[in-house]
Amino acid sequence: MLKKSLLLGVTSGVLSGIASVIFAGVYKETMFTDFSPVVSTMNLMGACIFGCVLASVGYFGIMKFMPKNGNVVFNLIFTFLTFASILSPIAYKFPPALDVPGIDEITMLFIPFAMTLHFFPALIWFTVKPIFFKA
Repeated sequence: MLKKSLLLGVTSGVLSGIASVIFAGVYKETMFTDFSPVVSTMNLMGACIFGCVLASVGYFGIMKFMPKNGNVVFNLIFTFLTFASILSPIAYKFPPALDVPGIDEITMLFIPFAMTLHFFPALIWFTVKPIFFKA
């Protein structure tokens, strides 16, 4: 079960990383704002893979500890942590070097951009999980 769980984490991490990179490109083209100096492609991929593998290890642990209700408990914890993680982009402060006219508009575009990215790992993980673990 650990091997399947880790494979789920890596697979969903790579897929959510790809989705995040595509979203960042679409956001850049539609909003005319490039956040790649703040959040690089490698950072997006790494964060998605790390988050999904960590979730899969947590899923494995919870399912070993409480096999009957583990799915519900894990889903609640993962969803709660995903929502809690959006506090970081809301509280993000741009470097003082970027204290230029128009920074408020850039900040107003960054928050929804980053918040959306925080939901990709959970969304893809929950979508891919039935392929690895039958209900």
